[in-house]
Amino acid sequence: MLKWLWLSVLVIALDQATKLLVDHSLALYDSIPLVPSFQLTYLRNTGAAFSFLRDAGGWQRWFFITLAGVASVGISVWLKRLPSDRRWEAGAWALVLGGALGNLIDRVAYGYVIDFLDVYYGEWHFPAFNVADSAITVGVGMLLIDAYLTARKDQVG
Repeated sequence: MLKWLWLSVLVIALDQATKLLVDHSLALYDSIPLVPSFQLTYLRNTGAAFSFLRDAGGWQRWFFITLAGVASVGISVWLKRLPSDRRWEAGAWALVLGGALGNLIDRVAYGYVIDFLDVYYGEWHFPAFNVADSAITVGVGMLLIDAYLTARKDQVG
């Protein structure tokens, strides 16, 4: 199922291209409103999801680089061993892999991840995210759906 790596490469390319566009078009913390409750805001995240460990003093960079590297190798091995009839699962893992590698590239190159998708309501803002984060979220959602449907199928039949 390594043939699904094209999807990972696509996620990485879109992620890096959009981050470069934001980095070259906006100053840090600048925003561009697009539609109500959604704007582009240039942020740098030294932590993980939802800025977890953002202010940990620097060690978190190497922790997240190691974690993403190990996870990427594990996902690649899993994809290689996945039966060819598990296309949905392969696509999901390819999305997660592309997202993990997209953010890994940022951590290695800059020491932080560029986030820019800003969803808000009034003064409340959801933590900013990027294309890589979106791919990981969609991939994990697909894996959860797959696990649920597989469990139901096993119960019924």
